[in-house]
Amino acid sequence: MQTISNDTARRTALAAQGFADPRPRGAVTRRHLQRALSRTKLLQLDSVNVAVRAHYMPLFSRLGAYPAELVDTAAWSHTARQPRMLVEYWAHEASLIPVEDWPLLRWRMREFGGAWRKRSRELLEQNPELVNDVLNAVKELGPIGAGPLERELGGGERQGRGPWWNRTDTKRVCELLFAMGELTTGTRRGFERLYDLPERVLPAEVLAHEPEDAEAVRALVERSAQALGIGTETDLRDYYRLSPDQSKQAVAELVEDGVLEPLVVHGWRQPAYRHVEARAPRKVEGRALLCPFDPLIWERSRAERIFGFRYRIEIYVPEPKRQYGYYVFPFLLDGELVARVDLKADRAAGVLRVPGAFLEPGRDAAPVAPELAATLREMATWLGLDEVVVGERGDLIRPLNAELGRL
Repeated sequence: MQTISNDTARRTALAAQGFADPRPRGAVTRRHLQRALSRTKLLQLDSVNVAVRAHYMPLFSRLGAYPAELVDTAAWSHTARQPRMLVEYWAHEASLIPVEDWPLLRWRMREFGGAWRKRSRELLEQNPELVNDVLNAVKELGPIGAGPLERELGGGERQGRGPWWNRTDTKRVCELLFAMGELTTGTRRGFERLYDLPERVLPAEVLAHEPEDAEAVRALVERSAQALGIGTETDLRDYYRLSPDQSKQAVAELVEDGVLEPLVVHGWRQPAYRHVEARAPRKVEGRALLCPFDPLIWERSRAERIFGFRYRIEIYVPEPKRQYGYYVFPFLLDGELVARVDLKADRAAGVLRVPGAFLEPGRDAAPVAPELAATLREMATWLGLDEVVVGERGDLIRPLNAELGRL
């Protein structure tokens, strides 16, 4: 087997994720969006909005400032001129995926439906008609949110003691039907999901596509390999949250077919697999802030292996115990993760706040601070904020403040 350096593996991974592609020189268009999505394959959804919602940020990281309406239109509207490009489902957690990839997850829809029915036997026994009632109501009223559906169907007993579990029976059934693929997201209002029937959202040819389970899983693993460029079997498995058995069989078949190349990467404990079309550019230049759910870094052990960058999200850590901050963005500069910044969009005050900014060990602030300052200013403008306000935590605060004063 061929042996390559970790540096080569790192450049391969960055190129696969689109960080070696030139940024658009003019206005960002739907064509640029499609190119970026051809790299990442999906966008993870997350409810945290302290800086910017997770599905918008990876595109900013790769394309620069762009109109967020491009994503909204691609995901939650459809016209003859601009067909829907994306649809929601459980891929790498809750995600936006290309419409044509929806059938590749039918096996998961069947699995989720069976598991949910076992867990919710009591609910279904007490409300045997609720599933059909929800489907009929969505058919008549959709796209519609869970709240209006509850009112339409008379509500339900609230379950659980904490606010995260305080959901009515109707909401639980909506989530079941979404997981089973019998409902999908027709559109969103704010971040509220409005449910609709798949046949009113997805093209007929997509709904008619019924791949065999093994074929679908193999296609997902190949997409993982295209998005990652190079990775271990565990890396390939994680991208779409597959089981070890599914992933190992698919990897073996893709190796046999010549789609994946087994190789050794210096410093990696596990064998690596490189997609046959992956390339390692001689260098990777440019800068980007990465949100915690960016596919380049969402698998923390992979980020540590490739970049030597130990990263943990600290949202659920009590404030006095946080090392870096509540919602921290790694900073990518010329192919290396060189710093991290805690960010908050203070929309009421019209400022992008930087409570903390930290250099990675062994890095020099002189080349990092001006690039980070320019990126923060660009991000603030993109978010419609007037200025960047720096706090007090971290060894990069003073040089960053000085650079911002010059911009």
